Amino acid sequence: MLVADDEDLVRIALASLLRLEIDLEVVALAADGESAVTAAVATRPDVAVVDAVMPGRDGYQVAADLARALPACAVVVLTGPGRPPHPRRALAVGAKGLVPKGSPAGALADVIRTVHGGGRYVDPAIAVHALLPPACPLTPQELEVLRQAEYDTPVTEVAHRMGLSVGTVRNYLSTVVGKLGATGRQDAFATAHDNGWL
Repeated sequence: MLVADDEDLVRIALASLLRLEIDLEVVALAADGESAVTAAVATRPDVAVVDAVMPGRDGYQVAADLARALPACAVVVLTGPGRPPHPRRALAVGAKGLVPKGSPAGALADVIRTVHGGGRYVDPAIAVHALLPPACPLTPQELEVLRQAEYDTPVTEVAHRMGLSVGTVRNYLSTVVGKLGATGRQDAFATAHDNGWL
């Protein structure tokens, strides 16, 4: 299996714990998404355990890339604290498992065995959280601006559609990005869509 995490201590500790399992072998380590894909293609592991948040390609992008480049490799995405993971998004891009980073090593080993055998696994707490989306922090007007803006609709077009000034639309979008802790408009739209607010 391959283990990818941008934190050296986590990556090395996780690999060491998994190596204690008699039936599991770690064949590669990676510190970011791009090197994870490169290492997986080179070593062809049966399973890749990847952190959800890494520099460059995140764990979801790695899962999508490996689903295309190495479909026999089952990907388990590890989620950490911060924004809640999105099981539908993870499974849609090809991940076979979604597990919190704080899970016991034995439980992770069992998940690895499950996905290697062709199964899927979503941690129950993550699944429950997905069924009960968080309350939307956006006002109705902010949601409507975001809905109109979608991923890349020009701000001038959104302003025209809504009868607002370009500056007002930009202010709304800036507020939305800040409230959602997003990296930009596309990330904000994806977050709102994934949470069922749009």
